[in-house]
Amino acid sequence: MKTRKLLSIMFGGAASVASVSVAAQSNVERPNIIVILTDDMGFGDVGVYGGKFVPTPNIDRMADEGVRFTQYYSASPISSPSRAGLLTGRCPGNFHITSYLQTRAGNRSAEMADYLNPDAPTLPRTLQAAGYRTGHFGKWHLGGGRDVKDAPSITKYGYDEYVSTYESPDPDPFITATDWIWSAKDSIKRWNRTAYFVDKTLDFLKRNSGQPCFVNLWPDDMHTPWVGSIEEQKLFPDGENSEKNFRTVLIEYDRQIGRLLAGLKELGIDRNTIVIFTSDNGPAPSFRGSRAGNYRGCKASLYEGGMRMPFIVWSPDRLIPRAKVDNTTVVSALDLFVSLCNMAHATLPVNYESDGVDMSRALAGEPQQRDKAIFWEYRRNGSNAFPQPADKDVSPNLAVREGDWKLLINADGTGLALYNLREDQRETTNLGEKYPDRASELKEKVLRWRNSLPPNRNGE
Repeated sequence: MKTRKLLSIMFGGAASVASVSVAAQSNVERPNIIVILTDDMGFGDVGVYGGKFVPTPNIDRMADEGVRFTQYYSASPISSPSRAGLLTGRCPGNFHITSYLQTRAGNRSAEMADYLNPDAPTLPRTLQAAGYRTGHFGKWHLGGGRDVKDAPSITKYGYDEYVSTYESPDPDPFITATDWIWSAKDSIKRWNRTAYFVDKTLDFLKRNSGQPCFVNLWPDDMHTPWVGSIEEQKLFPDGENSEKNFRTVLIEYDRQIGRLLAGLKELGIDRNTIVIFTSDNGPAPSFRGSRAGNYRGCKASLYEGGMRMPFIVWSPDRLIPRAKVDNTTVVSALDLFVSLCNMAHATLPVNYESDGVDMSRALAGEPQQRDKAIFWEYRRNGSNAFPQPADKDVSPNLAVREGDWKLLINADGTGLALYNLREDQRETTNLGEKYPDRASELKEKVLRWRNSLPPNRNGE
């Protein structure tokens, strides 16, 4: 009863976001919201999730002071569609994005658009309309870069300010001396990149004090190449994709998360700020599956290791309970649009239809039962534009989870595999023949869903 009362206070008693008027928005305390979307961080990279590589005390502290989820899923097992799903609350195939965006020829080969449609509904634009100041600091990868020169500005998606990397419409010259992830010629070196984004985030919050703020902090340190400082490179000369380099980069990344939390406290806004920590997709390389928490698969795979991500909601001394572990609620990145709008008392766009569920009560510490299936697609066709998972364990290209059941299958109906995740989280035993009715039901649902998506021919 106490929890429900607190949640009622937090959400103003609103049953849904759409019931909150613009006038009411000015009369409620709206939290700052920061979404930390780590690039290629696996479930097993973080200490509190069982990570053994190096201690991650600052990320672990977020879990100690907030809610940690063990059944959170990204919208895709690879960067661009994962980010599109999080921003829009819609399955990324709706916007012709089913793999990583790259060259024009590569996008055409993969039957994709060159960038996210700027008319797509987005979380930042919705919060901006509700009075939020909005910023994006970090990787974008939703259009621009390489030979895509006509991608819309990030401001077209609802951001007031941004600083981004080379795969964006207007990369920051301090971190993009060349058209690649990093260069020795960059003014801000690879090993100082997350510190740069944290500084930009804190500066943005300081300059906009007195207004609620929404920030995407999307660092790319944990994506290869892993590059430590000059001193660390001398100590660990094993190469940019080595386990030693990974360890030293993870230590620095965790330190910068600590700087962010300390900065929020120094600004006096930590008690009215919600920070979400997660990842866009599974790890690569996975180091024999250990970075994926020993789940099957990794980046570019629809098995659990490619999509089940660390997910922590932090807000000290607010209404979110401390050190709570939610092992039962199944959350999708597609849920964040409506959930965060509810927590921000922001009105949803007219006629907006989410592919997610309002999980705001779960994010505030009260477990919820999911009443909607989650669907995924990866590798729209057989094009070489799609990378294979680093562990070579190639999954079928469609998946659905409903309750404890997960089914994988190819769009042509081959490769069916059915798993009960409550009993077999590692996806070792295909139960398709043992439970044919359940397999048939989920097969029909996922193929019907797939056929409802745009055809994506030649990126149109």
